[in-house]
Amino acid sequence: MSEFKLYIDGEFCDAENGASFDSRDPSTGEAWAKMPAATMNDTDRAVKAAWRAFNEGEWPTLTATARGKLIARLGELVVRDAQIMADLETRDTGKIIRETSSTTAYAGEYFRYYAGLADKIEGSTFSADKPTLETYTRREPLGVVAAVVPWNSQLFLTAVKLGPALAAGNTIVVKASEDGPAPILHFARLVHEAGFPRGVINVITGFGPECGAVLTAHQHVSRVAFTGGPETARHVIRNTAENFALTTLELGGKSPVIVFPDADLDSAANGVVAGIFGATGQSCVAGSRLLLHADIYDDFVARLVERAPKIKIGPPLDTATEVGPLATARQKENIEAIIADSVAAGATIATGGGTPKGFETGNYFEPTIILAPSPEIRSVAEECFGPVLSVLKFSDEDEAVRLANGTNYAFASGVFTSNLSRAHRLIRKLRCGIVWVNTYRVVSPIVPFGGNRFTGHGREAGMDTIFDYTRTKSVWINTSDDPIADPFVVR
Repeated sequence: MSEFKLYIDGEFCDAENGASFDSRDPSTGEAWAKMPAATMNDTDRAVKAAWRAFNEGEWPTLTATARGKLIARLGELVVRDAQIMADLETRDTGKIIRETSSTTAYAGEYFRYYAGLADKIEGSTFSADKPTLETYTRREPLGVVAAVVPWNSQLFLTAVKLGPALAAGNTIVVKASEDGPAPILHFARLVHEAGFPRGVINVITGFGPECGAVLTAHQHVSRVAFTGGPETARHVIRNTAENFALTTLELGGKSPVIVFPDADLDSAANGVVAGIFGATGQSCVAGSRLLLHADIYDDFVARLVERAPKIKIGPPLDTATEVGPLATARQKENIEAIIADSVAAGATIATGGGTPKGFETGNYFEPTIILAPSPEIRSVAEECFGPVLSVLKFSDEDEAVRLANGTNYAFASGVFTSNLSRAHRLIRKLRCGIVWVNTYRVVSPIVPFGGNRFTGHGREAGMDTIFDYTRTKSVWINTSDDPIADPFVVR
């Protein structure tokens, strides 16, 4: 089997005690690689290496322009090895090669973007009310950043954390998910090749108590950038009570897609399919709640019910495959339980709902459409993280907004309408971090993303994100030659 190593303080190594775990191919269930399982000491060593690199040696003395060149070099290497990492991600997580090839190569654009911003971080000068004092601010890096990355869209979600953190001058410990860490462990080889000073970027993987908990609670960690589920995020927040680390949390979603009668229904159907069946539904912004106007409900459902069974299910490395396996067996078990409870509560399965014929081996699940009688149905209320679409009916704009906002999750939303006035009204009313109008699931390094409420807080990507990895230092310079008059009075 293939074997991977941790990357700590500029060196590749096994876990301290030799511990490892098998990574299984989701399409077959067979073990294909051995992954190192970082111990508490390994995690501590990685953070301390990052802390030393932040305070000593070459990294803190580099100019911002020099940092930018290193980041740009890393982006070039990501693009060069994009297909290698795409193949690894597909093998390790079951995500189809058509998507991993695209998203992995595009991750290079995020490194390029932040490379260009590295020497454009500016402070401010002030005309303070003290005539003999010059005042200004500097933006300085926070210190060590813990970047906790999930198994889905790994290189993309690594880039949106590392790009701004490195540009600002921080050092980093990346924790790859124990579910499919192969592409991030390969990424460590690119970090080494790019020539970053020792300890600036460290890459580990392992399990919660020994790895994740130690990392996010470590006294030298100043910021945690976490992508994952709400329950794990609660543990992260509790852990940061120990070190007062700042947090960026990008969590789950139950994003609504709202379709009005005046929409281009063919285009809307494509948007719905992309939103929930793209990436086998394993996306934080998956459009898993479809809200249909009553006038088009029957027709639009019929379109989707006709189309869903024609989606090509197959091996994830086959370029013709459109829906591959779920990443883990426990995901499939959770989806099956949610659907069973939803049906028992009155929902109807319009299509799908089980294991596709011929794919009994592996974690395959059919593209599924559920007609929900109310928003309280479990498939509507809970994130399935799979190819499961729940459909609700609305009669007017106000009801659509109530249904869309009627969830603890608030990540993204889609609106399909040809009425520009309506689109702008809904943009204002929808309580979420992203609104896509007449499109869905589009990203760019220039545009920030993130959610509210149970979807977390903070934003990733975009220009302003770089400031989240800095703190402001205020500077006062006395320009007078006169001595300080009274040391017991605040001036």
